Amino acid sequence: MAFNGTWKVDRNENYEKFMEQMGINMVKRKLASHDNLKITLEQTGDQFHVKESSTFRSLEINFTLGVNFDYSQADGTELTGSWVMEGDMLKGTFTRKDNGKSLITTRKIVGEELVQTYTYEGVEAKRIFKRA
Repeated sequence: MAFNGTWKVDRNENYEKFMEQMGINMVKRKLASHDNLKITLEQTGDQFHVKESSTFRSLEINFTLGVNFDYSQADGTELTGSWVMEGDMLKGTFTRKDNGKSLITTRKIVGEELVQTYTYEGVEAKRIFKRA
């Protein structure tokens, strides 16, 4: 299971513009850009256990591939959706509960890094993680 392990954010690409498109205010965008996010992924078959810890919060999530679940982002945005595997990539398709708009998130191992890509309303951003 290639995703298994603990990953610490190393750098961001276009992340602030993505958060602005999501409607996150400037203060929260500045703080989130430096949140020291660490993600621990544990995959067993089609089951995932995810631990997220950052400067702002700690959270644990369990999900099954292809099964919808609810999720709250650090800024309070409520989402519902699911993750699926597409080849060697995890793809999450989520819908915002407040406005019905779609957020697509992918996770893929590229070399020694975990690349997490977000797409919302035509704006794409990346957070690149290294093994912790």
